[in-house]
Amino acid sequence: MDLVIRGARVADGTGGASYPADVGVHEGRIAAIGRLPGGGRRTVDAHGLVLAPGFVDMHAHSDLALLRDPDHSAKAAQGVTLEVLGQDGLSYAPVDEPTLAQVRTAIAGWNGSGDDVDFDWRTVGGYLDRLDRAHGGRGSAVNAAYLVPQGTVRACVLGWEDRPATRAETDRMRRLVAEGMEDGAVGMSSGLTYTPGMYASGAELAELCAVVARYGGYYCPHHRSYGRGALAAYAEMLGLARETGCALHLAHATMNFAENEGRAPELLALLDGALADGADVTLDSYPYTPGCTTLAALLPSWAHEGGPEALLARLADGATAARIRYALEVEGADGCHGVPVDWATVEVAGTGDPAHAHHVGTRLRGWEQARRLLLDDRLGTTVLQHVGHEGNVRAIMRHRVHTGGSDGILHGAKPHPRAYGTFPHYLGRYVRELGVLSLEECVAHLSGRPAARLRLPDRGLVREGYRADLVLFDPRTVAAGSTYENPRALPTGIPHVLIDGRFVMRDGRRTDVLAGRSVRRTAVGA
Repeated sequence: MDLVIRGARVADGTGGASYPADVGVHEGRIAAIGRLPGGGRRTVDAHGLVLAPGFVDMHAHSDLALLRDPDHSAKAAQGVTLEVLGQDGLSYAPVDEPTLAQVRTAIAGWNGSGDDVDFDWRTVGGYLDRLDRAHGGRGSAVNAAYLVPQGTVRACVLGWEDRPATRAETDRMRRLVAEGMEDGAVGMSSGLTYTPGMYASGAELAELCAVVARYGGYYCPHHRSYGRGALAAYAEMLGLARETGCALHLAHATMNFAENEGRAPELLALLDGALADGADVTLDSYPYTPGCTTLAALLPSWAHEGGPEALLARLADGATAARIRYALEVEGADGCHGVPVDWATVEVAGTGDPAHAHHVGTRLRGWEQARRLLLDDRLGTTVLQHVGHEGNVRAIMRHRVHTGGSDGILHGAKPHPRAYGTFPHYLGRYVRELGVLSLEECVAHLSGRPAARLRLPDRGLVREGYRADLVLFDPRTVAAGSTYENPRALPTGIPHVLIDGRFVMRDGRRTDVLAGRSVRRTAVGA
């Protein structure tokens, strides 16, 4: 054996009872489980520790971070061994030159401008290849899978236009999605409160989902509202799954704003009804109440038509800016989930331009300050929205098809603590302190269940023959270190993390190992 992990309590990712065992690792895979009398080239004394499959972050925004930062302790230190990128319908492949420029500006608040990244790819396959040869060909910190971003696809074909697609345009979008799936994407994402993806009708989305289904992938929508009309928005996505036969994964599933307090059971009833009808549905959530997005995302969709430069021009025009303000504060903009904005709930988390960093950590005082910041920071501002409800968070995480997803935006001076804390927060707060989930259930939510959604044949379980993507944590001390005041503090109680049997974290410290690679869709159909 290359490695023997001795005396661990194994939570194998199935949700079944944990058990004591030694685990042997050889050539990157789990070679033996049980009482192992022999030693290995290396031995880890795991008495008092839980051995679990590496955690899968089902909703990550590390699309550029994995290329920038070989350390990437934000995720590695949490026990994350695989991230799913290309989320919320906006990412950097597939693109043409105009679309790349627009997307870089539109999501600068998520990932920065990208001025420090060589965008030497244009296709999904090119991006996945770039991950594999990152950091001088050594690879990346953790593994990564990718979703074809529907908003980016629409931008490539229609630009930032708010109109129905023609038959020829729909066919071209279908081809782009098919090419992305053939390149190894695991599915398709949408951001249906983000332009230009939100301009798509249900019929247009159904056409694209049919392509995804043909390749055995899944559809992952940030649906049309998490506020007013949230249940109808969820119902639309569940109806799409029934209509197209496409597997569905509901992104950062929650019920926010005052009108949805205590209404998680209504969402779960919709979900159970779809599951009873035979729909293939899962969801993810993060164990925190605030949300996080760009400040520009709150604006009405009509203000974004034509792309980021057109939005900036509208903000600079007094009369048009007054219309935007009315939509935000009186009507309830579709970008703000149909709910009139309460500026006291909007906290600046980061700015693109360091000259505006003095705003970070402050709540916005009103429209004029928000407008000025949008213009001066060229849409690069990230915000927290304090609009969630703890009861909803707990109810949703208990569901049998729930998985964990950080929705972690790493960019900005004061990011949401979920980026650095989601997985240990589940284990420390919601398992040990509150007992919302058992330890074995929680491990399954964070490993085996997401691996099954991704259709990974050899990841997500502690099982002989599976890849040795593993995490060892202390159930007595595991906890998120990140807080709203210190959001980049690393977790405690997670001493060892392995990818393909190589130590990414050892004795609580990041090693120089770059074992991460792209994880591509297992061939199905076509």
